[in-house]
Amino acid sequence: MFEALSDRLGQIFKKLRGHGHLTEKDVAEAIREVRLALLEADVHYRVVKDFVERVKVRAVGKEVLESLTPGQQVVKIVYEGLVELLGGRESRLRFAPSPPSVLMLVGLQGSGKTTTAAKLASRLASEGRHPLLVAADLKRPAAVEQLKVLGGRIGVPVFLDPGGASPLKACREALVQAKTKGQDIVILDTAGRLHIDEPLMEELKAMKEATVPSEILLVVDAMTGQDAVASASRFDGELTLTGVILTKLDGDARGGAALSIRAVTGKPIKFIGVGEKLEALEPFHPDRMASRILGMGDILTLVEKAEAAFDRKKAEELERKIREASFTLEDFREQLHQLRNMGPFEQLLQMIPGLSRVKGLKPDEKEFTRLEAIIDSMTPKERQHPSIIDGSRRRRIALGSGTSVAEVNRLLKQFEELNRLVKQLTKSGKTRRMGRGLPLPGF
Repeated sequence: MFEALSDRLGQIFKKLRGHGHLTEKDVAEAIREVRLALLEADVHYRVVKDFVERVKVRAVGKEVLESLTPGQQVVKIVYEGLVELLGGRESRLRFAPSPPSVLMLVGLQGSGKTTTAAKLASRLASEGRHPLLVAADLKRPAAVEQLKVLGGRIGVPVFLDPGGASPLKACREALVQAKTKGQDIVILDTAGRLHIDEPLMEELKAMKEATVPSEILLVVDAMTGQDAVASASRFDGELTLTGVILTKLDGDARGGAALSIRAVTGKPIKFIGVGEKLEALEPFHPDRMASRILGMGDILTLVEKAEAAFDRKKAEELERKIREASFTLEDFREQLHQLRNMGPFEQLLQMIPGLSRVKGLKPDEKEFTRLEAIIDSMTPKERQHPSIIDGSRRRRIALGSGTSVAEVNRLLKQFEELNRLVKQLTKSGKTRRMGRGLPLPGF
């Protein structure tokens, strides 16, 4: 995410920090390079022009030139400018005064509307709401079936028009069902086209009039760059959008759409898609995103992911085991499983300040799969008492997990070293300081 832009800005600011004193010429040169970096990242030229002018006014003032840390001051000014550019603060979903609230998802074909509808429903359900998904895309082959499958996976009901002929009729009847069954959120998965045309807009306008949505959210593929910004402007002109959901942002190394769409349309980004899993939909926080772009990490999002993934009771039980030095391979497997639920490791490392700038820091996801496979191939007794695992057992475990005896030996040795460390800390009374996290073998 934003890799190319982050790297370029990082180089610019590293050069600035190398100066103990900055002249107006130094600052002007840095601002020029920031401008080029943003244009190369496919940010809209008008947005770049306005952004650079605002930053330059502050950067050549006393705030920077007379500062003891001028380089840091420039970074601070650019950060604050990015936060403003991205919307200033988080924009939350708006709900109707009396349920059900209708959330209407619109966008071009291929933007990821159907998957996003399911991700949004999953998120709202986890917050204690009762969403209903509505299959209102009757144009694209298999769209209805796709929504049925996704709804089944997340345990959210999907409304299907028995006749399957009229999206407008499906939306009206879905509202009636939602009121009857106490479903407080209705998510409309509408049809898209490869391009914006009059029939599409007329259909969407009719659905808007019939359902009076509290949110009309445009789903756009972040990787399409300025095409995403152009389509957002067109949809907004026809439907008056209330917000945007950017999909596939995890694959967008440039970031042009994310940095342009708010400034061009005036519509807030409400969510971002950061992966294929149905949990990979995050609320959009302008300050956190600006921090990620500048390589400062995103600790708050990391903490929120950890809180969602780790079971509190299990964490307390683990803490007790650490104190008693009775941590087993079964416990390690459980920790590894919960950690993987937080998302791709590479994304998690990018949220830790400083690590996003470390080149080559790309953990091998397959290594964690191998670790789990090795532990899964052990018997319950072997997981509880690794000391009983002799040569023949190691060969059996390697064969069962599709790994080598050397890999099994490495895991057992690292686990033994971890337990030795825990025992030393227990004796010195320092286990409480360890909190509830453990160094992971192989990480």
